[in-house]
Amino acid sequence: MPRSKRARVVHESKTAKKDHKEQTRRLFSNIRECIEEYDHLFVFAVDNMRNTYLKDVRTEFADSRVFFGKTKVMAKALGQNSESEAAPNVHKLTPYLTGAVGLLFTSRTLEAVTEYFENFRPQDFARAGTEATRAFNIPNGLVTARGGDIPADQDEPISHTIEPALRKLGVPTRLVKGKVMLDLTEGQDSYPVCQKGETLDSRQTTLMKMFGVLSSEFKVELKAYWTRSTEEVKILESEGGMEVDA
Repeated sequence: MPRSKRARVVHESKTAKKDHKEQTRRLFSNIRECIEEYDHLFVFAVDNMRNTYLKDVRTEFADSRVFFGKTKVMAKALGQNSESEAAPNVHKLTPYLTGAVGLLFTSRTLEAVTEYFENFRPQDFARAGTEATRAFNIPNGLVTARGGDIPADQDEPISHTIEPALRKLGVPTRLVKGKVMLDLTEGQDSYPVCQKGETLDSRQTTLMKMFGVLSSEFKVELKAYWTRSTEEVKILESEGGMEVDA
């Protein structure tokens, strides 16, 4: 007997589609409200974006508001000119809303905010496509867990179970009595993984992660800020932390 077309399976796990227009309206209105609520508005840029560390920033500034959304929407919320701006002179921040940038609304002092971000620079593993900030070479002989990054007497041999993965990644290794050894040609004293300044590929970043090499720095740079009491915009130069009137 043919199956009835009315007997259809209804999946209860279906979720409603995101209303992007509603999200845009909410972001716009939230930014406008924060301009009236907080003493300072900072535009910040993120180098080597990591969601984990951005969450740490949000946690630290629990008494403030952090927005990391579409730059066009944030620029529209601030205002494109003096006629459309949300508050006097705040539109002067819009030229800085390019790239990986966000907004920080806070009532903390300028000194407290700048000091926090100057000291908040966690290290992380490099990603493919980024520039190597250092050279990394695995020394000849017994392969250790940190690949020669620390003295051998402070390190330990790498597990023999990792040896096949190293060979698959192009590292010339072999097992000698259960220990992983580099099998280099005569005249070589180390195996070069990367050199400073070169663009890293996925193979290189995988090797660096296997040996615990942290070469990427998550950094938040404050570009400019607006103060509600003075209605002034100050540009924060990266060199020397000098302030310049916008």
